[in-house]
Amino acid sequence: MQIIQLYIEGQRVDMFKDESVSITQSIQNVKDISKVFTDFTKTFSLPASKINNNIFKHYYNSDIIGGFDARIKKSSNIELNSLPFKDGKVKLEGVDLKNNKPHTYKVTFFGSTVELKDLLGEEKLQSLDLSANDKEYSANEVRSFLQADSTTNDLVVPLITHTQRLFFSNANEQGNLTYNGSQIKGVEWKDLKFALRVDTIVQAITAKHSELVFSNDFFTSTNTPYYNLFMWMHRKKGAVENLTGVNQAIVDGWTNTIGPPDSTLTKMVTVSTLQVTGDPIKYRVFTLNLYTTSGNTYSVSIQRDGLEIDRQNNVVGDVMLNQFTAEQGDYTVLIESPLDITFSEIEWDITYRPSSSQIYTSNYPTGTFVFVSLFEFNMSQQIPEMKTIDFISGLFKMFNLTAYIDKVTKKVIVKSLDSYYSEGVSHEITKYIDVSKSTVNVALPYREINFQYEGVKTFLASKFSQITGKDWGKSSYNGGENLDGSIYNVKLPFEHLQYERLRGAGNNLTSTQYGFFVDRYKEEPNIENLGEPYIGKPLLFYPITQTNATPISFIFQKGVSVQSLTTYNIPSNSVALNSGTSKANINFHNETNEYSFSNYFTDTLFNVYYNKSISDVFNDSNRISKVIAFLPLGLTIKLNLNDTLVISGRSYKINSIKTNLKSGKSDLELLNDL
Repeated sequence: MQIIQLYIEGQRVDMFKDESVSITQSIQNVKDISKVFTDFTKTFSLPASKINNNIFKHYYNSDIIGGFDARIKKSSNIELNSLPFKDGKVKLEGVDLKNNKPHTYKVTFFGSTVELKDLLGEEKLQSLDLSANDKEYSANEVRSFLQADSTTNDLVVPLITHTQRLFFSNANEQGNLTYNGSQIKGVEWKDLKFALRVDTIVQAITAKHSELVFSNDFFTSTNTPYYNLFMWMHRKKGAVENLTGVNQAIVDGWTNTIGPPDSTLTKMVTVSTLQVTGDPIKYRVFTLNLYTTSGNTYSVSIQRDGLEIDRQNNVVGDVMLNQFTAEQGDYTVLIESPLDITFSEIEWDITYRPSSSQIYTSNYPTGTFVFVSLFEFNMSQQIPEMKTIDFISGLFKMFNLTAYIDKVTKKVIVKSLDSYYSEGVSHEITKYIDVSKSTVNVALPYREINFQYEGVKTFLASKFSQITGKDWGKSSYNGGENLDGSIYNVKLPFEHLQYERLRGAGNNLTSTQYGFFVDRYKEEPNIENLGEPYIGKPLLFYPITQTNATPISFIFQKGVSVQSLTTYNIPSNSVALNSGTSKANINFHNETNEYSFSNYFTDTLFNVYYNKSISDVFNDSNRISKVIAFLPLGLTIKLNLNDTLVISGRSYKINSIKTNLKSGKSDLELLNDL
């Protein structure tokens, strides 16, 4: 029998001597291939001892103010015979009482990887600080980033239009890219939007959550299929908001400090973002004060997690805002005005009273803040509406990634599943197996697996589906057999455009490719070929900078001036335009490449990241074997889920392990290592 030692936030917990604790481990289960799993235990019991009552702060007594918050998982670790076994979190499920006195605390242990969901919760991408990439939305800036080198810049403008169809012809029509200095036609700068490197968004997530640090195994600049990926800043269908409205800018320059006495209450997590935790009802003062001697009119907006919660319009001079509840979240402030304004100071003034005998005050000033009136393309405001956890899980599904916490560095190690399994080691465990009982079952729970994008409703992608009878980029795998079972769908929460390489005079191919982000467009004669604006899903793509390219007509000022551009960024579903440079692309199926019209771009998402594991699952030699083992403590502690286990000369991968920590008995679900 083994001695189980449980620690909660560094304090050792008393345990029942006869309490059985079972922990289940699985990194990625064949029964649910698109989900990343972690360690968890069944709910188990702890005695209501003096030590445990102190740890849980007598949770059974609801009259205690500032007691244990069971809504939040607490840092925890498990030792077996004083040897480190697992780090993770513990959740208090409840308390059992006998004769109106506490008797048992019910808790569940979760492995560290579960922190991703706990940490990110319901927050959205708009709550991230992306202000370092904010730009003036003007013809000059759009032209500059349309021509920016996509290999070295984290921000570009791609040739993706939100409304206007593009083409080459001899007619004097809006959208005609054929340059003629005497005709104001082509692509207007207002029909284009910025795009941000996906890795920049990932880095902003880790900057916001200091305890979340991804390894550079996959999320690295040398991994071009990931690093070259961009997200289009398309928040609403059609034109960017406020093109003809009031200019605005986010307030920054607040001192990046922690408010006394406890960093869990309020802190400036960036120069523009105030993070608020604590109990909302205990904030006695929570105000925003603005001081200016300017006579110019301005408006001020307070936003929490990207959503406006308070505003004062058309004010002059000093202003105080306090007509809102101090809910937990990330707070930013925006100033709006048609004129420049200098503020002598803008400050958050906060008072927190945790009990009748305690009171804490915090003050966050900016010092002098100068508001410059221009229309700013604010990345946090323009980024697509999406939960941060959905964005991260979408990337995990796209590249078939798996994650676990490194015991030493505490980093979240992120690798492709194939890479993770390739690093495992082998253990001979034949002598530890209970041969009295075992089970061999069919490994394949599905007859077919579909890999696809949720968003395939833009004009060309929708037309492709109508013609071919399948979604653009979708791949289906069924092993070529008429199998029993259900259909499993792996869907990415992103839009997937089919792009168009344009033809010019004499039907000759140009070097211009563009994206048409509409769901339909008008083709009647004698009217402009305008599209029907479409919101869709967040769009990921590869921008490729074309130099010495076919000249395109860029409308710098509508009705006034145009320019000829021979350098510009075109969108692509492949990392490169030439398969000799790279065959990588973000289709699941090997579709005909829109630029080269070839099928040589064979490094699809399925072929590179899914094919090996999925073909193993569908292999008719594959089985799920269930066996019982009594593994030695040393092996139990060092065993990793990418290791292989050898039994009677046959090698197996681990699908899941359920271990009774007291008895050492392990129920193993194993897959043939094909």
